[in-house]
Amino acid sequence: MTTAPMTTAPTNATDSTARRPITVDIVSDVVCPWCYLGSARLAHAIAARPALDVAVHWRPFQLDPTVPAGGLDRAAYMLQKFGGDQARLDAIHAHLVDLGREEGIDFRFDRITRAPNTLDAHRLIRWAQPSGAQGDVARRLFALYFTEGADIGDAAVLRQVAEDAGLDGEVVANRLAGDWDKQDVIDEIAVAARLGVTGVPFFILDGRYGIAGAQSAEVLADALDKAVNDPVADDPAARA
Repeated sequence: MTTAPMTTAPTNATDSTARRPITVDIVSDVVCPWCYLGSARLAHAIAARPALDVAVHWRPFQLDPTVPAGGLDRAAYMLQKFGGDQARLDAIHAHLVDLGREEGIDFRFDRITRAPNTLDAHRLIRWAQPSGAQGDVARRLFALYFTEGADIGDAAVLRQVAEDAGLDGEVVANRLAGDWDKQDVIDEIAVAARLGVTGVPFFILDGRYGIAGAQSAEVLADALDKAVNDPVADDPAARA
């Protein structure tokens, strides 16, 4: 797996390979604005390649696993993270607002009051996988946090997200109250680290190509083309 962004545009998928399924794993954290941006750009890339059969899987990552379960005051937390440089933080937020607008994202950093621990949010995304609702849950969590300013570390908020996605809210609430899948999520984050993922978003295509950062939709679309056209994927002899 290469970890460098793939910027060379390969030939578009041909009719003979276009329907071969392509898996894209998104390693992300739901309090990462670049992950929200990157996921939107991936959606645009997939929309630009309607002939491709793309399955998206969401993988966990925690930007700061030391945040306590109840979360922290975000204003103070972010100011400390940026060394007390409010002007720099404001400039980054303004830049993200502009980038988000281009992708249909309404970043409202002024509404966010809590910096949550995201382990429970990742557990919920994990539980949404069997029903095919991972994308709906992840996108809702992003929107709740970055546009509505909700505390996505709050169990009641997570239960509502689950119910809106068609999951059993009572089952989710009971799981959140215990340790269900906590260690599995932590272990999955550790696997990403062993694969060399040190920042997010990180996209893994077909388990073979790695793309770091919130690359443009064009770069991501070209990477999808490369993955579907690579003969290694279809010819076992090419792997020898």
